[in-house]
Amino acid sequence: MEVMSRKALAQHLRVGAITRVWHGIYALNSPGTRDRLAGLDLIAGKPMVACLYTAADLYGFGTDGDARVHVLDPGVQMRPTVGLMVHQRTGAPLQRVHGRLATAPSWTAIEVARTLRRPRALAVLDAAVRSGTCSAAELDAAIRQQKGRRGIVKVRELLPHADGRAESPMESEARLAFIDGGLPLPELQYEIVDRCGQLWRVDFAWPEAMVVAEYESMDWHASREALKHDRLKVARLQECGWMSVPLVVDDVRRHPSDLVARIRHHLERPSLAG
Repeated sequence: MEVMSRKALAQHLRVGAITRVWHGIYALNSPGTRDRLAGLDLIAGKPMVACLYTAADLYGFGTDGDARVHVLDPGVQMRPTVGLMVHQRTGAPLQRVHGRLATAPSWTAIEVARTLRRPRALAVLDAAVRSGTCSAAELDAAIRQQKGRRGIVKVRELLPHADGRAESPMESEARLAFIDGGLPLPELQYEIVDRCGQLWRVDFAWPEAMVVAEYESMDWHASREALKHDRLKVARLQECGWMSVPLVVDDVRRHPSDLVARIRHHLERPSLAG
């Protein structure tokens, strides 16, 4: 332990040698969720219980970044602090994760989903199932526990579509656009072996129509290697008779009807395989 003067503390903060976590709490490195919770433990003098987005992050299905830390009321007075949200959740089921109590994963997933738009809500449900921390049956039970709360009807309608095979929030959003547009449900993470014996996996596939759709992240496709990989993939799939439909964020969020029409056009065309 080392005692530091205010002047030395200010200098260390200025040069980035330490980082302020909370009032009076500092860290040598950029603090993560667990570090920020540990800092709150010191302030409150007792372990904090995580909820909402913070609990989702601990369980591994935090799809929507929220810089604030969400905790249950610890029963002691906490000074108003930027970045801290204290919630009343009497009766919420709790479970231990990484050595800390948090609202149970199924409860957390439903509570977070209730606060989001439909596409992002489905992304949370998909991610929760994919994380392995809760099942569809447990999510259904949590919906019943939160009956009558704002946003619960939306989540109840989305739950039958939850699928742990979705690997990113944007894949979930795209799938909901397909569902809302009345397209046949695609196979997710479908595997295709090309004529050279190489295995490829695609985001969405309609095998009977020989159509695939791939979400193209701007971050992923910014690199030269990623672009070469995807061009080779499309070429190999086309050699096997597959039609590949690329989609980007604007297709999903701004022009979903046009996206659905494009895919439907290819689904209804005569197969060129053979």
